[in-house]
Amino acid sequence: MNCSKIKSIAKIKQIAAGIKDSGKEIVFTNGCFDILHIGHIKILKKAKSLGDVLIVGLNSDSSIKRIKGSERPVVPEKDRAAILSSISFVDYVVVFSSLTPYELIKNIKPDVLVKGSDWKNGKIIGAEFSGRVVRIPLVSGRSTTGLIEKIKKL
Repeated sequence: MNCSKIKSIAKIKQIAAGIKDSGKEIVFTNGCFDILHIGHIKILKKAKSLGDVLIVGLNSDSSIKRIKGSERPVVPEKDRAAILSSISFVDYVVVFSSLTPYELIKNIKPDVLVKGSDWKNGKIIGAEFSGRVVRIPLVSGRSTTGLIEKIKKL
């Protein structure tokens, strides 16, 4: 795993500015990535193919609890960040504690903002700060919530 890919919000703002100055395209996506599955991997890989540098915003433990309830996350944020940073096509990981990545996207100003196809156009947070929004099809039958339900039944 490459923990040097994990950056603070302040540091990722500096890095993003340098990337833009060099003429490279930034792709940004975000999520909880609580139990990493093939759907996550496919979205991340496709996201990377849309530009030069992939920055992944990761919801903190506290933000996930506020969004998904007290039983989540299953995997602590430090572990989730380390797992994401070990993926070769993820360039940077930044943990954020707010309910949405709005401020993070506003500061990074990605060239491409990537979300899953379950997000409707017009409802994608931070779209106004990005060059374009790309919605990537989800892998049918693959979700963290589905995995958790399956495990509970076992």
